[in-house]
Amino acid sequence: MRCLTDAAAFILVGLQLTRAAPASIRGPSSLLGFSESNGVNNENTDDFNHPLADGQGTTNANVGQFLDFSDIADPQPIRGTKGGTQPGSDNDILNKLYPDKVAPPGTDHGGTINAQWSLSKYPHHKLGLNRAGFSRQENTVVMPDATAFAGVQMRLEEGAYRELHWHVASEWALMLNGSARIQAINENGEAFLDDVSKGDVWFFPPGVPHSIQGLGGGTEFLLVFDDGEFSEDNTFLVSEIFAHNPKSVLSQNLGVPISAFDGIPPGELFIFPGTAAPSDIEKQNVTNSNGVIPKSATYSYHFSKQEPLDVAGGSVKIIDPQSFPIADMVSAALVTVAPGAMREIHWHPTSDEWTFFLYGQGRATLFTAEDSANTFDFSSGDVGYFPQSNSHYVQNTGDVDLVLLEVLKADHFSDIALGQWIATTPPQIVEDTLNLSSATVKALSKAKEKQYVIPSSGPVANPIKSS
Repeated sequence: MRCLTDAAAFILVGLQLTRAAPASIRGPSSLLGFSESNGVNNENTDDFNHPLADGQGTTNANVGQFLDFSDIADPQPIRGTKGGTQPGSDNDILNKLYPDKVAPPGTDHGGTINAQWSLSKYPHHKLGLNRAGFSRQENTVVMPDATAFAGVQMRLEEGAYRELHWHVASEWALMLNGSARIQAINENGEAFLDDVSKGDVWFFPPGVPHSIQGLGGGTEFLLVFDDGEFSEDNTFLVSEIFAHNPKSVLSQNLGVPISAFDGIPPGELFIFPGTAAPSDIEKQNVTNSNGVIPKSATYSYHFSKQEPLDVAGGSVKIIDPQSFPIADMVSAALVTVAPGAMREIHWHPTSDEWTFFLYGQGRATLFTAEDSANTFDFSSGDVGYFPQSNSHYVQNTGDVDLVLLEVLKADHFSDIALGQWIATTPPQIVEDTLNLSSATVKALSKAKEKQYVIPSSGPVANPIKSS
């Protein structure tokens, strides 16, 4: 019977021209509610091995040490006596990257904003023409609470341009690799031209038209915009201006025949290959009767030449309007944190902090009043976001230096450090408030001067055991 053709099947049902009705796609009513026939299948959901990371199952959850899941096959949501095993399928690749989300410290509580995003996870890279480069961005589409800033990472191959353009938002940039030639003109008609290298900074105010070209070997840079809703797709491009104005108007405005515009691009170029820039920058130094932008208002700062301040555990160097006047409301710190060290617990009283992780890996706990705290893990290419006055630290959880950029919307870079505050508070107040011994409070007084980065205290030799 199973081998009968459809035609034979029709004959067997009296030459009817319809097949027998199939079984219902829905189940019978007998499956509703309790019935002895609907017995329970008792299954052991914990019959497979769950290896734990060092200290994960034995250390008190409130100690909150970093858990290394890199060699753990199936990371489990367990921290001390808290949590339980995960019998179902899960994304173990992500779990290994974000151990503090899988097994958060016992001190985490409630829900803060999402303070972490990887540029690798943005919906897509925006690709330039003819392999000239690409960009990828972070904004409120992926981090809804990061309203003060948006970020773009961009790559230009040698000779490639980010075409002539301007933005409604201001553009602050840090060179990540290679070198580039940047050019602009301000509202006074004053011209600007400079070459920048790895570690240097530029700033273009809103509405100032500019271009960027990769020099020998190409370039890569980080752009920070002072509007969390900024998008690369909302940039004003010179190609679009020419494409969307009548050619007769262009002819009258620019004083050339209409036929001169027969070959203009039909629309956006974005990133495209071009003629290599001459090594002698003076050959491109084009000005008008207004001359060049004065030094006090220039758009570049050679941050790479600034020596960092070495501190115990790392180094820090700051750039803000006191040294780079044109960037009147952008302040930043480039911080290096040695393995095991940490950027001290701090907060910024007047600004949100937008952070970019350039190298290494780390973690941070964001504390939001009244009692919400979440711990996040970060690696190269990640963005962190810490709202105004919300305390946080950044601890290096890797075996190489962690380098991060902290950006504020402020006229100078500043923060308040937990250690310095406690150390300069009368000891009796601290003892009474935190129930600390006088010996402990005396030891805390060593932090009266700002530390920025706290050196590693080494591994916990005798971790507190869970009861």
